Amino acid sequence: MAKKDAKGESYGAEDIVVLEGLEPVRKRPGMYIGSTGVEGLHHLVWEIFDNSRDEAMGGFSNHIEVTLLPGNRVRVVDNGRGIPVGIHPKTKVSALETIMTTLHAGGKFEGKSYKVSGGLHGVGASVVNALSVYTKVEVHQDGGIHMQEYTRGKRKAPVKKVGASKFRGTIVTFEPDAEIFKEIKFNWNQIVNHLRQQAYLVKGLHIAILDASGYAGKLALDNEVYLEDFGLELPSMSFYFDGGIVSLVRFYNQHQKPVHKKICYVEKAVDGVTVEVAIQYIDDIASRELAFANNTYNAEGGMHVTGFRTALTRKINDYARKSNFIKESEENFTADDVREGLTSAISVKLPEIQFEGQTKGKLGSVEARGAVEKVFGEALGLFLEENPDDARAIVNKVLLALRARKAAKAAKESVLRKGALEGLTLPGKLADCQSSKAEDSELFIVEGDSAGGSSKQGRDRRTQAILPLKGKILNVERARLDKMLASNEIKSLVIAMGTGIGDIFDISRLRYHKIIIATDADVDGAHIRTLLLTLFYRYFKPVIEAGNIYIAQPPLYKIKRGKEITYAYSEEEKIAFLGKDISLLEIAEEAQGEAEEGTVEEEALAEEGKAKKREVKVSLQRYKGLGEMNPEELWETTMDPKARVLKQVTIDDAAQADLAFNVLMGEDVSARKSFIQSNAKMANIDA
Repeated sequence: MAKKDAKGESYGAEDIVVLEGLEPVRKRPGMYIGSTGVEGLHHLVWEIFDNSRDEAMGGFSNHIEVTLLPGNRVRVVDNGRGIPVGIHPKTKVSALETIMTTLHAGGKFEGKSYKVSGGLHGVGASVVNALSVYTKVEVHQDGGIHMQEYTRGKRKAPVKKVGASKFRGTIVTFEPDAEIFKEIKFNWNQIVNHLRQQAYLVKGLHIAILDASGYAGKLALDNEVYLEDFGLELPSMSFYFDGGIVSLVRFYNQHQKPVHKKICYVEKAVDGVTVEVAIQYIDDIASRELAFANNTYNAEGGMHVTGFRTALTRKINDYARKSNFIKESEENFTADDVREGLTSAISVKLPEIQFEGQTKGKLGSVEARGAVEKVFGEALGLFLEENPDDARAIVNKVLLALRARKAAKAAKESVLRKGALEGLTLPGKLADCQSSKAEDSELFIVEGDSAGGSSKQGRDRRTQAILPLKGKILNVERARLDKMLASNEIKSLVIAMGTGIGDIFDISRLRYHKIIIATDADVDGAHIRTLLLTLFYRYFKPVIEAGNIYIAQPPLYKIKRGKEITYAYSEEEKIAFLGKDISLLEIAEEAQGEAEEGTVEEEALAEEGKAKKREVKVSLQRYKGLGEMNPEELWETTMDPKARVLKQVTIDDAAQADLAFNVLMGEDVSARKSFIQSNAKMANIDA
């Protein structure tokens, strides 16, 4: 008999729930793919791709095709050995079915099938299967085609041979389950960027990608023909790199001015760990570290990055002292000094690998730290000795970083001292909120005094603070901390946020859990927004990562149709409201051209077919700035939490975000021009 707890509820053996098969995955998907949002959705693609990539890493294949199909389906094809289809001795069913329907089943545990693989969790294919409303696997091997289909992780029928084939490899097609994922929309650019990165990491591997999501025909499968040769008028990309991570470093530095031309590169195995590192300094203040373990990108770094940083700091200090760049009485370079302006790619391959979490964001294998520290340390020391001109350029770059750090520290201390003399008062232009709870408080960063005046009057004073900025803030992409803190606008923002900046940054002191950028819907507003995002990305990245930065979406139009009033946030919404009667849309646009508001008359036929004159009052007001709204309109459309539209700023791919900021805000004008020309069709033109 079950015992009763303090609340009188039973709790016994019969109350313990045992989830069988793939049920745990559907019950707690976040434990296996990180989230059920956009990142988790794309993680399904990475898991299936990684299985094909592991075949290539083992030398069993050289071609992978990833295709976005109609109906939210994805197909991944490789020319590897093919998943075994024979009967598994323990499960008594096909090995293919065992792999696809059982957690922790695969060929990566004993080290016999794969010397190196993307991970030892053994849950990739089965997790994708569990979270897909439909999955089909076709195995081409030994002249035949073996196929099995699944629904939400459960087989429809046993594995069966369905035909003959000259092709060798595995084809996996899956459709994510709408019951698990709120929005199923694959991002073409995100997939291209991820797979391009993978192509750099496996020499001799050709990766082809095709977006056939809008294609109604049937796609052929031919191992000898790449996707771009199919003759289809569809977006496609293909990648093949012989240079490995040296090519990867060159790719990220293509729009930068290198401090030294020769890239320091090493590839060597020690104690069973293969280490590959490539570095190059550029004339910049940001650093870029791209870390990989068994070709899996580690966004959070890990043991290999720790070993790399230790070796980098020690070897540059040793060389600088030996060459008298640093005097005996002077302090050593810090880790931040030696990493300023450095682009590095660190890749390790281990037979037994441990990640912290299923999403593999951080490497936990301790042996990687010592291996990287030893291999890269020896290689960097030799590089500096054998290339004295490059070594001198690198040390001079680091010396510049050290001096700038000291100057920034002095400037920062000056600001802090000044703040203390002023009693740590907040900026005078800040209209603060009454709440002292950060989780309830919002900071609106608005453009100019006019918008500042309207928003201060229209806000909820209890929870909403307003900080108007004058003009365009400093472009911090290449500005050091001392120059930044000389800017009154940036200084006001830093003090208002409360976190501090640089080495005293502390996100726990953030005074507002929602920081909302509210700029005008014109070119200047977009520029100011980009400058602010650059500031947050370069100096307050943890605030973005914590989900505290938002962009307000004020309406483009205020439309009056008789007594009916609505706000349209896009051209599509305007047409949806007025487009029921296209003549009204034309009338409204005509009225807008003549005046902000107007009344027009229209001749129309009544339903009975008789001529009847009616007067239609249509008013169409186009907002070009927040300052044009009165306080009531601003509250109703942009500030009221119950009605407003906010876009949360996220970093989907830090490396790609870093590259975008370099192109948009850096000094390479030709690269920025090329970017604008390439993306011009995506722009919203305010004519």
